[in-house]
Amino acid sequence: MIYSLKGKLALKETNFVVINCGGVGYGCKTSYNTISRLGSTGSDVMLYTFMQVREDSVELFGFLTQQELNCFKMLISVSGVGPKAAVSILSDMDVQSFAFAVASGDSKAFTRTKGVGAKTAQRIVLELKDKVSSETLTGSAVSDLQTFSPVSSGGSSAVSEALEALMVLGYSQGEAASVLRRLDPSLSTQELIREALKAMSPN
Repeated sequence: MIYSLKGKLALKETNFVVINCGGVGYGCKTSYNTISRLGSTGSDVMLYTFMQVREDSVELFGFLTQQELNCFKMLISVSGVGPKAAVSILSDMDVQSFAFAVASGDSKAFTRTKGVGAKTAQRIVLELKDKVSSETLTGSAVSDLQTFSPVSSGGSSAVSEALEALMVLGYSQGEAASVLRRLDPSLSTQELIREALKAMSPN
């Protein structure tokens, strides 16, 4: 298993890059969001990778952040969504938009990607949201969130949706709740997600 690649960017094309690592060029399929954030040819880059092995092929997919890689893995776990469709979806929406769409049940957001129909979009939301359903938001996390969430229209709802969205991205309930408690609860869901991701970024 190849967990990540770190080396020189040898080639950058639409949804495809080649990373030169110790004299070996590794070709990775990737999203527009990753490509747009990479430097020019010859620059140092690091991608988090996923290798798909089939009887007739071996393909490597690479993403700039672990969050985007997690989104890719979740998408291909959905029945009827293959790697090509997953890359297309992540080319049309960034990580926080993906998480917000799942957490808020916005299946229409996924139909904006060419080749993703209404049924597939609904399946994405249903299958992924089930993994972080509101039933999991119990105990101390909900109690803690309620103590700092304003009792006003939308406030606590935005915080709860942000918590679900962060869990979609792979953060634990406790970890996400801890960060959200430090943020302004009057922010919108997307702003809460954005600020939380910044706070939890290793950089």
